[in-house]
Amino acid sequence: MNWVIFAFLTAICESIKDVFSKKGLRLTDEYIVSWAWSLCTLVFLSPLFFFIKIPDVDRAFWLILLFSGLLNLVANLLFIKAIKSSDLSLTIPMITFTPLFLLITSPLMLHEFPAFFSLIGILLIVAGSYVLNVGEIKKNPLAPIQALLRQKGPRLMLLVAFIWSISGNLDKLGVRHSSALFWPIAVNAFIAIGMIPVVLCKSRSDWKGILQNAPNLVPIGFCIAVGSSSQMLAISLTQVAYVISVKRMSVVFGVLFGTLFFKEKGLRERLAGAMLMVVGVVMITLLQAK
Repeated sequence: MNWVIFAFLTAICESIKDVFSKKGLRLTDEYIVSWAWSLCTLVFLSPLFFFIKIPDVDRAFWLILLFSGLLNLVANLLFIKAIKSSDLSLTIPMITFTPLFLLITSPLMLHEFPAFFSLIGILLIVAGSYVLNVGEIKKNPLAPIQALLRQKGPRLMLLVAFIWSISGNLDKLGVRHSSALFWPIAVNAFIAIGMIPVVLCKSRSDWKGILQNAPNLVPIGFCIAVGSSSQMLAISLTQVAYVISVKRMSVVFGVLFGTLFFKEKGLRERLAGAMLMVVGVVMITLLQAK
């Protein structure tokens, strides 16, 4: 069960990264923060070149890198836009839909078939998303879902969850065609380079503001460097759906951090909804033993 340790470490890093990303948006725009994800991560991962064997890569590796890099570039940018648009405690739980989407994408892409009773976990995830806005139920039974989808942040994060359900499978293919530690270096290098024209065309932040924001941007890179390395090691040991499921336990920390650091309201229902979603995630994960 070593993969569980790596996956849980990924979850911890993910939640801390979310806090620094939200804080970073106070001084710079979403394009700079998104770029910092990959650029600072690449800085922390680069020293691994001195300790790992550089694999011989084939044509398939470059094709997988192209698709995974483009998908992750878009997903990272949408992620930052999502947490900028809405409360952290409302947007982050939507990421728990990734395991639900993986039940479709993993069999198609990797021929990995989770157990049939994963349906229970799926229903709990859906129920948790309903509880996130349960305070709206006084209007009508569908009000919690309508309230959730009215907000830009949760809508964008749901799209991110779907994109990551595809790129997560591509990550496993990338690891197969290279190595668990070489792959995250390659992906982050691709994203860091690919974000340059986006930043130059879209960002309005000046370099002075970027330097002032370094205390928030640099920890993002460190957390992602540790988290992505742990994730790749985990998916090299088990099914992608199980790793992503444990990783999504970060949503509970996200809800708590939203209240602690950003004074977000509605902690009770959002925490209850997030915990329901996590229980659903764990149900999917534990069924690996079947």
